[in-house]
Amino acid sequence: MAEDGAVVVARSAIRTLFIANRGEIAARIARTCDRLGIRAVAPDTEGSHALDLLDETAVVAAALVAGADALHPGFGFLAESAAFAEAVETAGIRWIGPPPEAIRAMGDKAAARRLADSLGVPLLPGYDGADQTDGALMAAAETVGFPLLVKPAAGGGGKGMRTVREPGRLLDSAAAARREAMTAFGDDRLILERLVEGGRHVEIQVLFDAYGNGVHLGERDCSIQRRHQKVLEESPSPAIDAALRDRLGETALTLARAVGYVNAGTCEFLVDDRGNPAFLEMNTRLQVEHPVTELVTGRDLVADQLRIARGEPLGLAAGDVRRTGHAVEVRLYAEDAEAGFLPATGRVEALRWPAGEGVRVDAGVVDGSDVGGRFDPMLAKILAWGPDRSTAFERLARALDDTVVLGITTNLRFLRWLVRQPVVLAGDARTDTLDRIWPPDDWARRTVIPDEAWTVAAAHLVDAFEPSDPWTGGWRMNARPSVVLEADGTRRSVEVGPPPANAPIPWIDAVRAGGVVHADLAGRSTVFRIAGPPDVDGAARAAVAHGVAGATGPAELVAPMPGAVLRVHAPVGHAVAMGDPVVTLEAMKMEHVVAAPIPGRVVDVRIRVADQVSRGQLLAIIDP
Repeated sequence: MAEDGAVVVARSAIRTLFIANRGEIAARIARTCDRLGIRAVAPDTEGSHALDLLDETAVVAAALVAGADALHPGFGFLAESAAFAEAVETAGIRWIGPPPEAIRAMGDKAAARRLADSLGVPLLPGYDGADQTDGALMAAAETVGFPLLVKPAAGGGGKGMRTVREPGRLLDSAAAARREAMTAFGDDRLILERLVEGGRHVEIQVLFDAYGNGVHLGERDCSIQRRHQKVLEESPSPAIDAALRDRLGETALTLARAVGYVNAGTCEFLVDDRGNPAFLEMNTRLQVEHPVTELVTGRDLVADQLRIARGEPLGLAAGDVRRTGHAVEVRLYAEDAEAGFLPATGRVEALRWPAGEGVRVDAGVVDGSDVGGRFDPMLAKILAWGPDRSTAFERLARALDDTVVLGITTNLRFLRWLVRQPVVLAGDARTDTLDRIWPPDDWARRTVIPDEAWTVAAAHLVDAFEPSDPWTGGWRMNARPSVVLEADGTRRSVEVGPPPANAPIPWIDAVRAGGVVHADLAGRSTVFRIAGPPDVDGAARAAVAHGVAGATGPAELVAPMPGAVLRVHAPVGHAVAMGDPVVTLEAMKMEHVVAAPIPGRVVDVRIRVADQVSRGQLLAIIDP
């Protein structure tokens, strides 16, 4: 380090970059490397020789074997590990990110709160003390006031965060947050913060070189969230004026300078309805939503990161930053938005990405990709830029309409709905907006499987005109062939044959994979199959499990997604009320509680802690 405090970085070219990540961010980093003539190496993260991206020693060893002279961590995994950054540098590999000291200073959310307070940066009322006992948290919560947020002191991405609205829920929420934080970050320390209802989540992108020069590139609005995880991001924010933008930008630069920051980073703020900001945290890495800033500034932030890591000066002053038009991004996840946003797994059987003016897709899957439960369920980011906000949203809506993903359940149908909602288009969305508007009251009616979908699925499943076997294809004497199909729990007899003369041919994207058909229903990949014999008893039990009024008999609890059994709350013989937790599953480093659908007594438990379960697997039975 130089006498003036600047970090000294020897200027030298980067020839081989090891990407310590996977999916869309690995592909996105590789694209910039290709453009710059840098050899990019991404490890295998699937199969018998997969690299464990959480094993610091293994990742560094893999980078050395690849002959890398630089390593980019992307986001997630080890991207915000100061120890990993030190291990990379100790191995003689250039770290594409901030100095380990800066990561350590800002990665500890409790320490970052204390630093911000010392700099006069506004904060939410909270607790960031070293005493982590239940008694200390209870006492602090009474001072902070309810409702409040329980947050891991390490890591980010919404993992481990819990909303607590009453004192009686605090200790259970803290225990769950500790478990999730330890799994995700290896650190179970917690902080408490006052919950601001209906705030705006606004973040500032900063760039710093090794010589103390820094600029901010404006803000991104990430207010549309669910479970504290971002769903839609845009820039500029519809709620930020020039004065507040300058204030937030200067605050972000002050915080970054205080820790000797170098490279790209993001400071996050919560802004209330009166325009008062409060610092939340600094993410010492490239953000998932960085393409939003790239589209409005015309910059390549990965290229900026590489230039800074090579020791080049920033070469950019505040007056040089140009922001043009508006950009908006949504995250396409392998998850079932219509079943509580539970993660989904499967194989991508067909795929079509959108194109057109202002449209960008950063994808991490291709045709034939297998999507498992080991990693974050994000498949791609779909973005649109326009000269103004309304044009950007119009282009994004068209892009989502043109997107097709078959074979796996995604949130695409939900995203198509979201970008057309009046509150979103008006720029009035807050962090609690999704909780208030999703799902709409008429969603069940709007998502009934249309007649033409049954027809298309039947045509794919049955060859009604197979000349070699008159008994196949749903043949019936003196009638058109028919077949009984089932989809989404519905059974239907469908006639199979050519459409009547002059009848319009329905256009529904569909693909057959083995004995099923995956059809696109307004963005949702829906499975159609030949129906098996009806099971009256099973249907009755399923009705009870789904809370159908008037149904009687035992309720079967099944796994809503694949995952690992973390806890069994109610053993055999235990009495439960409706809504009581029975089993907690862990998937993608997050916990999901399977609750009792009826009051009764647990009469059978089919799983044990640490078991791996598949979606639909029977977990327990409750007798009313």
